[in-house]
Amino acid sequence: MNKQYHILNGDALMGHFPKNIPGEFIVARECFVDGKVDGKGLVELYRTRANFLSDHYQVSPQDYYNDSVTEFEKIDAIKDDSEINLWFEDDLFCQVNFWFISYLLAKKKEKIKAYLIRPETHDQYGFGGLSESELVSIYDNRSVITDLDILADLWIHYQNNDLKNLALNAKKLGHLYPFIDKAVEAHLDRLPDHNNEGRPIRSLKTIMSELKTDDFEIVFREFCKRESIYGFGDLHVKRLFDKIKNNSNPQ
Repeated sequence: MNKQYHILNGDALMGHFPKNIPGEFIVARECFVDGKVDGKGLVELYRTRANFLSDHYQVSPQDYYNDSVTEFEKIDAIKDDSEINLWFEDDLFCQVNFWFISYLLAKKKEKIKAYLIRPETHDQYGFGGLSESELVSIYDNRSVITDLDILADLWIHYQNNDLKNLALNAKKLGHLYPFIDKAVEAHLDRLPDHNNEGRPIRSLKTIMSELKTDDFEIVFREFCKRESIYGFGDLHVKRLFDKIKNNSNPQ
C-alpha cells in the first residue's frame, strides 16, 4: 500500500481525527491570510512571516521555525508514489493555506496522488462540527486533485498581490472548485481603498452599531456567523477590532 499523508489546516482536527484512517500528519500552522507574505523564495517568505508574527502576535521567530517551517519541510521529504490528503475548508483562511500547500506540492505532481477533503457544507464550525463517522464519510468521498499547477498559481498571484490573475485563475477553476471563486471574492472585498475600509472592517462596525456593544466576545461571535467566509481567528479579529476602537488604520 502506498504511504499516506494527511495535511491538516491547523491542530484542531487532530484532536478528533478518526483513528481508523491510517497515515502520517503534517500540520499547516500558518495564517497566510493575515499579514505580509513577501519573499522571492521560501527562505525569504519564512523570514517575512517570522518577523510579522513576532511583531503582531508575540510568536518568537524560533517558535515559528520549530512549529511551522519544520512542518512545511516535511512536504519536501514525502516519498514518491505517496497519497496526500489535503484537509482544508472553504473559507479564505483555509484557502490561502491550501494554495500555498499546492504550491509546495506542484513540483511533485507527477510522482504523487493528491486528494482534497472538505466538509460537505460550509459554516463557521467546519471540520470541528463533524463527528468521527462524518469525517470518515468525507474521507471516503475525497476528490482527486488534478490541477496542482493552477492551484499553485493562485498562491503566486496572492503573494504578488496580482488581483487580476488571481480572479482569472479562480474563474478557470470554477467548474471544479466553485468555492475558490467565493474565497477570492471575499479577499478582494476585504482590501481597502480611499473610498472603502474593506468588508471585514465594515462588518465589524455594523455589528457593533446594531448590537450596541463593544464587547469583543459578543462582536467576535456575531462576526463569525456573518462572515464565516473569512475564517478569521479571534486574534486576527481582535487586532482589527482594537484598531477600530483606537480610530487607527485597521489593515
